[in-house]
Amino acid sequence: MKQLLILSGKGGTGKTTIASAFIKLSHVRAFADCDVDAPNLHLITRWPTAPEVSDYYGLPVAVIDSERCIACDQCKEHCRFDAIFVEDKYEVDPFACEGCGVCAYICPVGAITMEPAVAGELMLYSGAENSVFSTAQLKMGSGTSGLLVTEVKKQMKAAAAEVELAIIDGSPGIGCPVIASLSGVDMVLIVAEPSISGINDMERMINTAAKFGTEIAVCINKYDTNIEHTERIEELCKELKLPFVGRIPFDADAVKAINNGQSIVEIDCASGTAVRAVYDNTMQLLFAQKNTR
Repeated sequence: MKQLLILSGKGGTGKTTIASAFIKLSHVRAFADCDVDAPNLHLITRWPTAPEVSDYYGLPVAVIDSERCIACDQCKEHCRFDAIFVEDKYEVDPFACEGCGVCAYICPVGAITMEPAVAGELMLYSGAENSVFSTAQLKMGSGTSGLLVTEVKKQMKAAAAEVELAIIDGSPGIGCPVIASLSGVDMVLIVAEPSISGINDMERMINTAAKFGTEIAVCINKYDTNIEHTERIEELCKELKLPFVGRIPFDADAVKAINNGQSIVEIDCASGTAVRAVYDNTMQLLFAQKNTR
């Protein structure tokens, strides 16, 4: 299975818009949304049936048995995360607890246990021609986004092991979910924005992806909002010897399509035409790897 990951250094670049277009153009049978903090690919890739939903358990959370607790204060004193507080009794703030288990270890009477906690939901959509869509929603306040992303990818691969191509919509930035998304993929397409912050974030994304030894390609969305910055991005790609696969213009029709739950390649618009060329160039690079490995 070839895995193409689509990323952006910052939110709002149009990463998911381009990912949904690639999914439509490729008729791909396996894809995933790894932006588990705010998944939205499902809004464009419509499914006739509800997903199969399962709980995802992250790090355990400390629970204090008030009947056994002797109020020695050892747990509160040794908690590095200030997750233990006292009102009428000793209690644990589940949003602050990091599941380290120090309190359970230090408790002299065994009043504290580490119990599994639901950190999110895994969702698997199944469609015609054995197509699958894996995604998840992280529970607010949970710090296990990277682990949940790994589970999303595992779920996709297990459900569609024989598929030739998988497309993954990643998270913006370079945090834990992006690191987990990068692991094991064949190529990263970075969607850049022609702005000062967009260029800076793109450079950080390139540096991060390069540490994984992953093939990298770059495209620019809304390129005509700042031609000077667009040219700077293309110059950077030449300096770094990275493939530049195309420009996509700002397009008001694209906004209308997305608001209607459509991909930009489902309507006749300038951005849809441009993204088709970006798709063709990206696929040529991705499958050319067969001849170089």
